[in-house]
Amino acid sequence: MPPRTKKAAAPAAPSTMKELKDTLWKAADKLRGSMDASQYKNVVLGLVFLKYVSDAFDERRAQIRAELEEQDYDDDQIAQLIDDVDEYTGNGVFWIPTEARWSFLAANAKGRGEQSIGQLIDEAMNLIMRDNPSLKATLPRIFNQESVDQRRLGELLDLLNNARFSGQGAARARDLLGEVYEYFLDKFAKAEGKRGGEFYTPASVVRVLVEVLEPTSGRVYDPCCGSGGMFVQTEKFLDAHQKDRTAISVYGQELNERTWRMAKMNLAIHGLNANLGDVWGDTFARDLHPQLTGHDGADHVLANPPFNIKDWARNESDARWRFGVPPAGNANYAWIQHILSKLRPGGTAGVVMANGSMTSNSGGEGAIRAQIVEADLVACMVALPTQLFRATGIPVCLWFFAKGKTVGRRGSVDRSGQVLFIDARNLGHMVDRAERAFSDDDIATIANMFHAWRGTESAREVGLEYTDRPGFCYSATLTEIKAADYALTPARYVGVADSADEDESALEKIERLTKALCAQFDESERLAAVVRDQLGRIGA
Repeated sequence: MPPRTKKAAAPAAPSTMKELKDTLWKAADKLRGSMDASQYKNVVLGLVFLKYVSDAFDERRAQIRAELEEQDYDDDQIAQLIDDVDEYTGNGVFWIPTEARWSFLAANAKGRGEQSIGQLIDEAMNLIMRDNPSLKATLPRIFNQESVDQRRLGELLDLLNNARFSGQGAARARDLLGEVYEYFLDKFAKAEGKRGGEFYTPASVVRVLVEVLEPTSGRVYDPCCGSGGMFVQTEKFLDAHQKDRTAISVYGQELNERTWRMAKMNLAIHGLNANLGDVWGDTFARDLHPQLTGHDGADHVLANPPFNIKDWARNESDARWRFGVPPAGNANYAWIQHILSKLRPGGTAGVVMANGSMTSNSGGEGAIRAQIVEADLVACMVALPTQLFRATGIPVCLWFFAKGKTVGRRGSVDRSGQVLFIDARNLGHMVDRAERAFSDDDIATIANMFHAWRGTESAREVGLEYTDRPGFCYSATLTEIKAADYALTPARYVGVADSADEDESALEKIERLTKALCAQFDESERLAAVVRDQLGRIGA
């Protein structure tokens, strides 16, 4: 009897989520080859999406089987009933045909007959879109192109198949797949540089918007939704506060075809039913959500529009330009007015903008800004630190709008005729040489200050009361803002922070600093003597 051959030991499974993400990224990065970054991104994210929807399908299939067995159905009856499509789609799960299931693809990672694994995955994508109309024209079918290394594609599929996403059940495993998808989005955005900023807003910036607005119910809208990060952070906010995900309705629009596809996959992975339109499109040329207006408008708008667009679909007679026609050479105030047109009475919005929007007077922007301020629509302005956006060096700020500062479902106090200014430029920490991020405490500092100012329920629950803090925040009146020619730069209003040694007289301060400087001179002379002595010994 021939001796048994030992199977090669499987590589150790990553023990932490960070290790798992890093391992998957390194494996995915091997696929890069001759592909450009955008194609490579769609290949990898498409594969993660396929794994997610197949896992969700398998989980639902196991639930159906367990339910039927409890009701004493025999095997033939179960085999017939377990393929009832409505049992899946009715529970928010995509129907996955047999040859599109992950188990089938994993078993054929090296190909099947004359079909490569890339051909099998392309066909799987076709089958899923055929049987799930909401995914029509969404999924990538680029896995069999010459630029895709089929061997490495199979290796990545194997790694995704064997990765231990969780020991806590299929549902948690799918949540972790969602985390992997977001992690990949972040990595791709960094790899693509400036182009990456077109589909990805740093998570800590999005969290500031979400924590300030607190979107717990109603319609949430993003007119330039990128890969859907605003909606994903909203979903996380709801989960963190034990709120019902179904209490919000998501509406979005995206100009770029590939980014629109990415957003639909991202939201599907996070279990969010979103209306992103039947197709991608230009928000200015063709608003895909004209019904969102007036009392049927959005409860919350979160957006990071592209900055300073010079070539945009401008129509001077557009009804959205209530406060003035934006200049042809810059769409910043077109975005702002579009967003305001979408808010219902009592609605709120948070928007990322280039710093120039706070002071620009070119092309009539100053007059538009003045009218928006006088209409009492600006609730808060936040100056952000540099380097939050790896993709751009343009300094940025946050605009927060409120249609009605005297009303609010959270019991807001009357802040009519006032604007809160926050200078957050000293917050944040460097995560590497090129990028800064906000910590949880930084985000809470900004959000808590806003909620204390508004007197919201969340502020009252923890006893927060608002007071101006020199150098950080100031509640200005419209009269003060008018006197500043409607400039909205926070530093103009918050002033300078109180000095820690404000009780020290000028003479005492001079004396203290002089003593410290003399001590440093003495130490410098001592060290110089030591160095001379050592050099003399070397010469001897």
